[in-house]
Amino acid sequence: MKYTPSKQVKDAINNNRPVLALESTIIASGMPYPQNKEFYNKAAEICYNLDVVPAAIAIINGVVHVGLDQNQVEHIATDDSVNKISKREIGVCVQGGLSGATTVSSASHIANAVGIKVFSTGGIGGVHKDYKSTLDMSQDLYSLSETPLVVVCSGVKSFLDVEKTIESLETLGVTLLGYKTSNFPLFYSSSSNFALPFSVDNVEDVVSVFKCNLESGLKSSLLVLNPVHKSDQIPAKTINKIISKSISKMKLNKIVGKETTPFLLKNIAKQTKNKSLETNISLALNNVRLGAKIAKSF
Repeated sequence: MKYTPSKQVKDAINNNRPVLALESTIIASGMPYPQNKEFYNKAAEICYNLDVVPAAIAIINGVVHVGLDQNQVEHIATDDSVNKISKREIGVCVQGGLSGATTVSSASHIANAVGIKVFSTGGIGGVHKDYKSTLDMSQDLYSLSETPLVVVCSGVKSFLDVEKTIESLETLGVTLLGYKTSNFPLFYSSSSNFALPFSVDNVEDVVSVFKCNLESGLKSSLLVLNPVHKSDQIPAKTINKIISKSISKMKLNKIVGKETTPFLLKNIAKQTKNKSLETNISLALNNVRLGAKIAKSF
């Protein structure tokens, strides 16, 4: 399949300059307009200030774009016809000439295919709390197990089954590496009761671990856990009560599948009077900053 890097991204890859991959679902459904577009512009600015090229990935009218211009960002941010596209749906979206916002699984797959080494996102998908009855587990987990990338995130969304998600990542052979933390972060909250086996304090060690993984023949991602700043977090006790209410409302409305995360994010934002949105933006930009520094360290 043909991918279409922007001239800026193509030149950077060809000249071995640092590039940071970004997903586009966070623009399409992770935040409302205009905060989603403002978020992207701030993320791009962070990258440029560190001499790193931002490469947001999306499918527009059947063409896979790696690196977006302002018109394309506007399209992803405002057009209701833009689909949420995981890895399994890339071909369907391209063949149908559709537009799609990439998730962790699709964005990381495309980033790896064009030679990008580092990818930043807000939080990865995971095992849903009603897994026994639905078998609902994010494709992100399998994608992380088979895509050799450095992936920077702030853990998993707190409304998922965190313990089962961590166990699944271990089973799938994904290396977990805390960045200046010894605990698995919970997206809105900076820490948890789940300890991480390994942590580092600088980006050079992140790159070194990743290179050692590659040299030993591992094909999985290195998942770097970067917690939200404590000043921007929502305490676990507070957010957990709100999440419980949101999940009950989701079940009442019979929301299932890929629509669950966007529904819960919007509902949680409403209940927190947009504090959760502010936290989401803060942690995502923090992950962009760390991802850009890691990309530059290569």
